[in-house]
Parts: sequence; C-alpha cells; structure tokens
Amino acid sequence: MSRDLKRSGRSGRSGRTGRAARAAPLTVRVLIARGARRLTRARVCFGHGTDNAWDESAGLTLHALRLAHRGGAALYRRRVSAAAAARAAELIGRRNAERVTAPYLTGVTWFAGLEFAVDRRVLVPRSPLAELIERGFAPWADAGGVRRVLDLGTGSGCIAIACARALPKARVDAVDISAAALEVARLNVRRHRLGRRVRVKRSDHFSALGKAAYDIIVANPPYVGARELKRLPPEYRHEPRVALAAGALGLDSVAVILREAGAHLRPRGLLVVEVGNTEGAVRRAYPRLPFLWLHFARGGGGVFLLTREQLVAH
Repeated sequence: MSRDLKRSGRSGRSGRTGRAARAAPLTVRVLIARGARRLTRARVCFGHGTDNAWDESAGLTLHALRLAHRGGAALYRRRVSAAAAARAAELIGRRNAERVTAPYLTGVTWFAGLEFAVDRRVLVPRSPLAELIERGFAPWADAGGVRRVLDLGTGSGCIAIACARALPKARVDAVDISAAALEVARLNVRRHRLGRRVRVKRSDHFSALGKAAYDIIVANPPYVGARELKRLPPEYRHEPRVALAAGALGLDSVAVILREAGAHLRPRGLLVVEVGNTEGAVRRAYPRLPFLWLHFARGGGGVFLLTREQLVAH
C-alpha cells in the first residue's frame, strides 16, 4: 500500500476521500493568493495605494481577518477559520463587483509611513510627495529651520500631518475648499494628536489666508483635464470630482497657485506642486518659468519645485 493510500485510510471511517484529507490547510497566504487570482481575472485598476494584485489582496484579506500588517512569515502561515475566509472572499468580491478602491472598503490607507482614515469625501493618498516629505524636503530645505508650512488642498490631511511629523518645529496650515474633506482631515489630525501644530481651515486656494506667509507651500491640487477625466477607470469615479477636475486642460487650479503663491512665500521659500500627467500642459503654458521637475526613487513624477524668487522674477 502506498504512503498516500495509508494516509487516506485513516479518514476512511468518516467517509472523507483521500483528496479531502490531503487538502492544504487554510492559511493567510492561501487566502491572499486566492484573492490575487480573483482580482487579476476581474482586471480591476490598481493605483490607490498598491500597483499589483498580490498587495491589493493582502490589504483586503488582512483587513477582513482583522490582522495587523506585520508578522512576517508567521503571519502568512497562520491558519484561518472558514468564517474568516468567507469574510475575506466577500470583501474581494465587493472590490471586483463595485470597482471601489480598497482604501474606501477598509476605511484606512498609508502615506509617508503613517496610517490615515479615508472615505469617499477625500481622494485616496497616493502622491510621490511622500518621499520628499520623509526627507524633510532635503536638499532644498533645512528641516530644522522650517517654521511655517501650507498644505493647499489638504483632502484627508495626509500631507499636512506628514509635514508636521517630518518638520518638528513647523506649524502647518491645512486648507481645502471642501467642507466634507475637512471633516476627514480634522479626524486624522486628532488621531495623530497634532491639533496644536496643524490648523485645518476652509479656503478656496489662498482666499481665507490673509497675508500669511510660509517657508514651504506644498500642493496636490486638482489637475485632471476634461478629456482625461472621461477616460479614467471606474475606481476613480468614486472619488470626489472637485478633487480631480481642473477645467479643460487640467490647469485651472495650478494657474491660481502660480499667480498667487509668491505673495504667500517668505524669502527663499519653496513652492512644491504635483501636477501628474498634466506636466506637459504646464510646461507649454509656462515656458519661461524655471521649473525644477523632481525625480523619486520609489516612482512617480509630475512634481515641480520653484522658489519665491523664481516666481516673483517671472
């Protein structure tokens, strides 16, 4: 008798087949792999915190299992109950059927190594600016010398909060035109216990800031043009349109920032703006501005840097 047949014979009394007896145990790794295959077959769009099916499945699966994103190999080997596996399968099913981004399903996401609450009132953080903030804006700024920062179009507050963490002596103004978005930003400020250093304020660009001046103005404004907006995958249509749409060419908000930022920057102050796929349109519209286009080790682009002096001169 073969070794396999001997194994199957042990369960013969209960009527189970040898195939069932030899079934691999249900583990976290098995569930993540199953979810990744389903996401791949469904051809969902990634780009809201992950760029591949495995990472997307891992985030959803661990959330459904109520497990933290740490534990290494031991976490993957952990066995899972049938009920927990069903929860994970249901969440993957919603992701595929509704084309809702994973962070909207879980209610949380990560930016610059920090966890943030998100929902459909705000964009899902995904900016390459995280890498620059983590470096304290080096080499263009001395982190210890930065006293005031403006996050223009703060959304969830992720950029403002990350700046406050990276620039320990700075006070940060986090402004947005959307009152709904600011509710989420205030929640995140409280969660990170930064209420004394991060001020959340409603403002249409600079309109409510008076004569306030800053060492750094950082912005991830709306920059999607009308034609591109129509072609966006379904996942993006769950995000607030006001945070994406910026006129025919995607330049409406950028134009205001370039026109008014100089008056709100201190001498040698920095303006850092993400314009994503609208980079080409920005270059064509402002050929005389000496933009410094930044590069990022972790990928992403479409981010320019200008000094106050460059803005005023041009």
